[in-house]
Amino acid sequence: MQLDQAMQERRSIRGFTDKPVPKALLQEIIALANRAPSSMNTQPWHLHVLTGETLDLVREGNSTRMLSGVPPVREITDHAAYAGPHRDRQVGIAKQLFAAMGIAREDKEMRQDWVMRGFRQFDAPVSVVVTFDRSLREDTIAHFDLGAVTYGLVLAAWSKGLGAVINGQGIMQSPVVREHANIPEDQVIMTCVALGWPNEEFAANDVVSTRRDVDDVATFVGFED
Repeated sequence: MQLDQAMQERRSIRGFTDKPVPKALLQEIIALANRAPSSMNTQPWHLHVLTGETLDLVREGNSTRMLSGVPPVREITDHAAYAGPHRDRQVGIAKQLFAAMGIAREDKEMRQDWVMRGFRQFDAPVSVVVTFDRSLREDTIAHFDLGAVTYGLVLAAWSKGLGAVINGQGIMQSPVVREHANIPEDQVIMTCVALGWPNEEFAANDVVSTRRDVDDVATFVGFED
């Protein structure tokens, strides 16, 4: 697969088969993602790859705590509620997904089920927990670098026929993730990536999010028309 094809066709996958992902393939994907750029080659990231019973325990712990009303516990500063065009785009993708899944606005049960799928990491066979060194906790450049390696991970997975979705819900209850994934105390949990073989019959997997036009994103200075 050519790079431009992978970048154009990649989309977030939220429905997976139960087919295992070979460790060798995951190692190959991570080797590609590990080529991501970082500030002065600091490479501040760590990737904890979970599957099997360990991942099941994380799913169970996340779901139980959320359903019992335990407030989310993240190890990074969370954003406030989005507003303006950011909120519009957030609502827009939610509408696309709910329409694909046939979830009506008034269907509270199905909407709740959709939310809980996120806390279960969409029942993917693999979860990659992305962390960084605690010594860099206040270093926003390190956060930027983790974005680069995470995008590299999902792009590399797509190029190998796998699907993935960057999933902040999966680490909303970070103490659960830290316990079962044996995250060292000198690392901070940033996010996770649900990963596996796409379920071709899962309607939400066909959703392609909209993107802003280049003229809306970029400003060109000093160029001749």
